[in-house]
Amino acid sequence: SPAAVGFVSEDEYLEIQGITREQSGDYECSASNDVAAPVVRRVKVTVNYPPYISEAKGTGVPVGQKGTLQCEASAVPSAEFQWYKDDKRLAEGKKGVKVENRPFLSKLIFFNVSEHDYGNYTCVASNRLGHTNASITLFGQMTSPAVTPWKCPGAVSEVSNGTPRRAGCLWLLPLLVFLLRQF
Repeated sequence: SPAAVGFVSEDEYLEIQGITREQSGDYECSASNDVAAPVVRRVKVTVNYPPYISEAKGTGVPVGQKGTLQCEASAVPSAEFQWYKDDKRLAEGKKGVKVENRPFLSKLIFFNVSEHDYGNYTCVASNRLGHTNASITLFGQMTSPAVTPWKCPGAVSEVSNGTPRRAGCLWLLPLLVFLLRQF
């Protein structure tokens, strides 16, 4: 709370030079004399400041998957967000893309990523005191291929309890031992 910062005044005014956003909050004013009990009033101080982007998250997404870019900005009054790709503002309602805005966070959501979607995006946060921007990348990512067991040429299948089982590549063992002895 601001009172913990140590602002004290014996006057009817409290002057804070060079106020910062950390000093916004509730302040108490107490008036007293020897005649009656003290009277306390609270004053709310709001410090307006231009946006600054505290977090900008890019992501890697495979083609055909859902992807989200995030832009988080602190500002008073709250920031308004706009998204750009290659200096072109993204139109609201673009097919397959949605913008979700909250007072301090904007998300650019791709429902079915295509290669055309990959690239650099710019998030712009603005209020009446100023604006700032951040570059965020949506990049490609390979899907994990299904792991298939390596098959040994000439390996023999065994049957154990009626279940087929592939034998290990035991015939490779002598070859490996031979090769290792050569070094």
